[in-house]
Amino acid sequence: MARIKLAYLGGGSTRAAGTMASFVHHGAEFDGSEVVLIDLDADRLALVKQLAERMARNAGLDLTITATTDRREGLRDCDAVLSSFRPGGFEARALDERIPLKHGVIGQETQGPGGFFMALRSIAVMKGVADDLAAVAPNARIFNYTNPVNIVAQAMTSYTDIPIVSLCEGPIIFPRGVAEAAGLDPDLLKTTMVGINHNCWSTEHTYEGKDLIPLLRDAYEARRDDPAVPADTKRLLQLAVTMESVPSYYFLNYYFRDEVLRHLRGKPTTRAEDIVAAVPGYWQHYTEQATSEAPELDPARSRGGIHELELAIDAMNAFYNDTGEVLPVNLPNTGGVLPGFDEEVVVEVPTHVDASGFRALPQKPLPHAVRGLVQALAEHQVLAAKAGWEGDATAGVRALAAHPLVPTLPVAEELYAEMAHAHAAHLPERLLP
Repeated sequence: MARIKLAYLGGGSTRAAGTMASFVHHGAEFDGSEVVLIDLDADRLALVKQLAERMARNAGLDLTITATTDRREGLRDCDAVLSSFRPGGFEARALDERIPLKHGVIGQETQGPGGFFMALRSIAVMKGVADDLAAVAPNARIFNYTNPVNIVAQAMTSYTDIPIVSLCEGPIIFPRGVAEAAGLDPDLLKTTMVGINHNCWSTEHTYEGKDLIPLLRDAYEARRDDPAVPADTKRLLQLAVTMESVPSYYFLNYYFRDEVLRHLRGKPTTRAEDIVAAVPGYWQHYTEQATSEAPELDPARSRGGIHELELAIDAMNAFYNDTGEVLPVNLPNTGGVLPGFDEEVVVEVPTHVDASGFRALPQKPLPHAVRGLVQALAEHQVLAAKAGWEGDATAGVRALAAHPLVPTLPVAEELYAEMAHAHAAHLPERLLP
């Protein structure tokens, strides 16, 4: 089994305890490895380290776990980097969600203006990570979960030679959500999801070997007038049936924009503010388990339900232990494996992973009914990566105006000015108006 040095950027975050639980769950595949937890908060790092050490010891594993606030030193001589951090924390996310609403635009973590400004903050940090790796770990490979994962990967693949793949469970989770909305058993569903991260559709979809869409149509007709069925459940089914493809949940922001905007404006708190209210409970639970002789995380009391980053561990296992898995991965569209997208665009497609690397598998094109929107989002992705890596405020406005959720250039200009000012502490000076 592979013995690697893994540097975990974001190792003191609310998700870190669950990620380490996943790593311990896979521990036999990485016995003898070292995990370096890297973050800004020394106290939380120490707590996650203590908890991870106890989980590893309780599982009988030989894992060395260290922690540091010195990023470059933590990255030194590492084989792999797991990146999952949030510049500005949930406070910055709350701004991403709140400010656009003032301008009549949906505020969301990875979509629209909110996603764009998170990308600018994340890329600013990743530029420093790239410099650190060039200096102290030139052979390292990045397994990225830092959002928006598609734009981060687009920037890194466009402007560095560092091998990076971005990962997200969305292509696995989204179809299951649609199946559950229809009252179907998700385990009997088989789909192929392609596109860009958080904006993928199915090109194949069967249920017990038969076409899924007629079943979804029947379910929608049975539920559309039932007041007990949640609105989003109906919308997901309506969207899938109309487009004859299984959608990412995030497409509700586009195809039901007015309804989503009305809901968000009527809600007293943003999603980030809801999470902030729950954070003390997460840390209380982690503290309790860190002193337990047999620590075990409760998904209901843990951020992300514990195993949210397990796909990254699966990808590392497939690569370093040469197991030959097919996983959803974000990587450049080399060879045009996803028709309709430029080769340099980072796409999310099924990918074969083994010791030789990450080989994206050729896919059918997206259905015409949905292809145009995903192509527009992909163009925004490229513009956002360029603005974040080397652009100025004008490039930022250009990228923001290209996003389908931003209705006009004047709105893009107003949004950019206000959000850049709000996030100035986490942006390079060249991006400030």
